[in-house]
Amino acid sequence: MSDFQFSDDERALQQVAAEVAREVYAPLADDLEERHEPLPEQEVARLADLGFLGICIPEEFGGAGAPLTDALIVVEELAKVCRPAAFQVFEANVGPARVLEFFGTPEQQQAFLPLVPTGAMTMAIGISEPDAGSAATDMRTSARIEGDEVVIRGTKRWISNGGHATHYLVYCRFDDVPGAKGIGAVVVPADAPGLTYGARERLMGWKGIPSADLYLDDVRVPLDNLAVPAGGFRDLFGVFSIERLGNSTMSLALGQAALDKATAYVQERKAFGRTIVEFQSVQQTLADMKLQVDAARLLIRRAAVNAGTGLPDTLEVSLAKCFANEMGKKVTDWGMQLFGGNGYTVEYGMERLHRDAHGWAIAGGTPAIQRTRIASELVGRGFSQRPESAVRA
Repeated sequence: MSDFQFSDDERALQQVAAEVAREVYAPLADDLEERHEPLPEQEVARLADLGFLGICIPEEFGGAGAPLTDALIVVEELAKVCRPAAFQVFEANVGPARVLEFFGTPEQQQAFLPLVPTGAMTMAIGISEPDAGSAATDMRTSARIEGDEVVIRGTKRWISNGGHATHYLVYCRFDDVPGAKGIGAVVVPADAPGLTYGARERLMGWKGIPSADLYLDDVRVPLDNLAVPAGGFRDLFGVFSIERLGNSTMSLALGQAALDKATAYVQERKAFGRTIVEFQSVQQTLADMKLQVDAARLLIRRAAVNAGTGLPDTLEVSLAKCFANEMGKKVTDWGMQLFGGNGYTVEYGMERLHRDAHGWAIAGGTPAIQRTRIASELVGRGFSQRPESAVRA
């Protein structure tokens, strides 16, 4: 069977996820959007009962041990109608908890991973800082080891699920060692003394996905919470490639939802005495939307299938994320144009798809950063974006 075709099991999973999305989470989406609230705890519990939070978690820790493709199928179906619901499956299956699966100690795996499939633990990632976004290795959040504790000090910005997650995987710099060599990651509980949160960010989209700064004022956690020691930056971003495929799938879902809405709308809306799908310009736009969505899907599918239950190829991921992020913005914009004035109203839901699409194109490494990565892989060498004086220093 071709890797591009769903297996019978995958199609059955897709049908279940689509039904749950349609019957349970679609009716919640408008309310969560209006109130800027994350998914209620009882609905997170429902996702856990369905097995959606443990799709990729190994069986010995209570998950299904399924390949990444399965999680992405569920994420897409939920994200078409309710991003806050999809985000819960996203965090559990492609988020920072997977770092512990691949590089954590046996003790960390036993302590944390069984909590993920049940929904008892949600782990958010803390990478970006006020002066370190795309240039992640500029991060200043510091960590030092004192006896049997790690002491962390700094600020993390744009933390999705910030102030709402139960744990954070905080990237930090150990002992002031410069560059990537000094960066590792520590698991920080949400109630750790010295950890406080900024006001919830007011974003143009993502209304049901909280985002807030983290302030770490000499936060002390057990040394056992050191997930990846200094020098493990490459390992951390190897696992982050999984999250980038989840991000790509969120963009894919938005594009597919826009295409579905537009396809139905243009066959109902009339102008000049006929349905607007009969106009060639509308046909051309629909065709372009379909081309973009399918191309994104194939790039994501290739990277996910090739990854299996392991880590994906970083080049394949960058290609998928770059294209899917830009596709999401373009296709949702074209959808708004096909809806005309109705597309600019909240009632029809197209403008929400467009607003959310812009967020996924920023999160997890912008298309510009992905293009640099793609070029680097093509020519077999890295490219520093820093001034020569900074590189020499």
